Amino acid sequence: MRIITGRFGRRKLLTNPGQITRPITDRVKESLFQFLRDELVDARVADIFSGTGTLGLEALSRGAHSVVFFEKDRIAVDLLRKNVASLRCEDETLCWQTDVAKTSFRPKNCDGFLPYTLLFFDPPYKLVPEIQSGTPLFKSLERLARADATADDALMLFRTPQRSLFHIPEFWQCERTIDYSTMEVHWLRKVASKPVADATGEAAEAEEVAQ
Repeated sequence: MRIITGRFGRRKLLTNPGQITRPITDRVKESLFQFLRDELVDARVADIFSGTGTLGLEALSRGAHSVVFFEKDRIAVDLLRKNVASLRCEDETLCWQTDVAKTSFRPKNCDGFLPYTLLFFDPPYKLVPEIQSGTPLFKSLERLARADATADDALMLFRTPQRSLFHIPEFWQCERTIDYSTMEVHWLRKVASKPVADATGEAAEAEEVAQ
């Protein structure tokens, strides 16, 4: 895998050879980032289920302000940190080894990275049907809609298999769905007019320092 363009253009990235993460192809990535051009400038990015960081690092290369990576798998996180070190972008990134179903999404003492304006939400396909009202991942999406996590007009890109059945919290409104062969990318815009209850107690992890 590689970064396609921008200040890190054509730099190669380490990827996980196992089945835990699903690197996105250059063709799909280039298509997505063409659509995202106006959203990228100075964006505060959250790359959730980041794997080794191909989406977040592409965003940083193309003008994003910062990226926080969320990934549970230890091997993927080790490779992600090597990719960040290779690009020498440690000051603009945070690599957080954490469980997305439990995390607060708010690393401690990292105010410059918040609130997120652009989010990539890319769970393993087997988890997509589990996104239903009241489930841990549904509650994670509710926490992401809080004002101290995301900006009022934040945009989330959610990748799923074709014809998946899931339920997104009402705080996120689907603007479009783009079909890429065997998968779909849903563009979800935060609905700023809807208040979000304090969900801090629902996260098993308190705010913590990302490393």
